Amino acid sequence: MSNLSIALLCAGLALLLLLGYASTRPDEFRVERRARIAAPADRVWPLIAELRAFNRWNPYERKDPLLKSQYDGAASGVGSRYAWQSDKVGSGSLEITGQQPGRAVQLRLDFVQPFEAHNRAEFALQPMADGATEVRWTMNGPANFTAKLMGLFIDMDKMVGRDFEDGLQNLRQLAEAKA
Repeated sequence: MSNLSIALLCAGLALLLLLGYASTRPDEFRVERRARIAAPADRVWPLIAELRAFNRWNPYERKDPLLKSQYDGAASGVGSRYAWQSDKVGSGSLEITGQQPGRAVQLRLDFVQPFEAHNRAEFALQPMADGATEVRWTMNGPANFTAKLMGLFIDMDKMVGRDFEDGLQNLRQLAEAKA
């Protein structure tokens, strides 16, 4: 057996092991970040419950000043919808699918580009004894085989989590400035 044959056999075996390992990864992903905001929940709530207000602090909206957006449906509440197109942050839509006033907003997040993905997001508010509010931002969704394979090389939690942290910092600045 030649050295080239041995090298190709080893490379093929390594590729099979990599693909096999990727297939064992979880079928869903989850990203979560939390922030303490020195403002009561009733001051934070309007900034997450209405999509135009959300886009005042949305980290993805801020990444592309040329982003094209469109709002559909009611200004707030279930069915309120926002769609975007951008060369920098892709294209997709966000729709409010549930609300518990003053406490939580659930959303469906559909990406079209740079890849198709259908995820769920939630903002949850937890009033604190000192008058502040803890805000939890989560996103979860299915992880197909391609996502599992990419996840071996790209840490989605770090990549998306960094954006969530930036967004929560933007939210903190807006909510605390109203004080």
